[in-house]
Amino acid sequence: MAILEKNFECCQRDELGQLQLERLQSSLNRAYKSVSFYRHIFDQKKIVPEDIRNPSDFRHLPFTARHDLQANYPYGMFAVPLREVVRIHTTTETSDTPTVIGYTRNDLKNWANLIARFLTAAGVTDEDVIQVSFHYGLFTGAFGLHHGAERIGASVIPASSQQTDKQIRIMQDYRSTVLATTPSYALILAERLEALGIDPKTLMLKKGLLGAELWSDKTRRDIEQRLFIETFDSYGVSELMGPGIAGECSEHAGMHIAEDHFLPEIIDPLSCEVLPPGATGELVLTTLTREAFPLIRYRTGDVTSLDYSPCACGRTMVRMQRVTGRTDDVLIVKGINILPQYIETILLEIEGGVPHYQIVARRDHNRDSLEVRVQVPENVSFDEIKYQELFRERVRTTLSHRLGMRVEVKLLERKTLEDELKKSGKVLDLRLL
Repeated sequence: MAILEKNFECCQRDELGQLQLERLQSSLNRAYKSVSFYRHIFDQKKIVPEDIRNPSDFRHLPFTARHDLQANYPYGMFAVPLREVVRIHTTTETSDTPTVIGYTRNDLKNWANLIARFLTAAGVTDEDVIQVSFHYGLFTGAFGLHHGAERIGASVIPASSQQTDKQIRIMQDYRSTVLATTPSYALILAERLEALGIDPKTLMLKKGLLGAELWSDKTRRDIEQRLFIETFDSYGVSELMGPGIAGECSEHAGMHIAEDHFLPEIIDPLSCEVLPPGATGELVLTTLTREAFPLIRYRTGDVTSLDYSPCACGRTMVRMQRVTGRTDDVLIVKGINILPQYIETILLEIEGGVPHYQIVARRDHNRDSLEVRVQVPENVSFDEIKYQELFRERVRTTLSHRLGMRVEVKLLERKTLEDELKKSGKVLDLRLL
């Protein structure tokens, strides 16, 4: 199997460590000099970037969290003047204050290159036709894959979020060989092909590049058997860059993290202590080459583990296992980060709204859905059906509009809802069961 940049992807661990340290010091200096948020932290800790000479020194630095980025909306975390920013994306979270991410020309070049590494590891070549079925827009996924595919000379079809039947027509007529999308949408395509009586074997499709949501080995087997393709898992975080941070090779033994661009750590989410190799915990990443938007010890909220043993493919960079959950209450539904606090804010704004609620994510017939269970207002009898329906519809309409996706609402009596919260918590993800 081809390797795009052997000098980096297959370098010795001691050489990689030295490269990481050099790039880390450069990134810390950039953040200290140009981002007031980080300068304040360094000064408060009485640390200068030159003090960071090894991993133990680095661990004295505090973490960066999502709320820090939102507090500096929109451009407070930028390390370069706006005139040097040539691309702007935002996170997909359902907050009124998303995180705004900037890219310099060099950032975009590195991004395309890292996607190209992943594509090469998956066996994609300049002979392939890649159908990108992620939504094009402020979301980072589609553009990252698009430019990475162009980097290796593959033909790109920016199918975006076209209707499913049109996606299938594109596959048939344009002879797509690689599909880039979410696992759930890959299953929807498989389901639709079956309904139309189209044999997937008649398509040219060979590979699936899947990401942007949690999925299991069972889901992988289902997709591969129904679409007759080989699937490859990818990992990205919009705040750090987007897709391309890590991706699977042909061995399917974990996703190789681009350690020459990102420094990974696994921490205990409660104590925040760094855990040893192989332990499961929260993934923390530090950017080593980002110019416009350097982040130091960013808490991703994703639960995984790191495997530093050699991979049979020849790459020496650490492999992260598939993300198995979150350390916070964030739900990712249809590629959108659902923040419980934002839903609570919306409910409190609605006349008659109450802060007692439960969020439930489901996957029915390969489609993700979101339900919000809300307590019936105290001043309304549970028997007042007409008023309840008006209230439920007002909540449903408001949530759907503000979140940018369809939301179902279920009203429950206070005692029933309290029992559900005690049993399952405020956020219940049935897709993981």
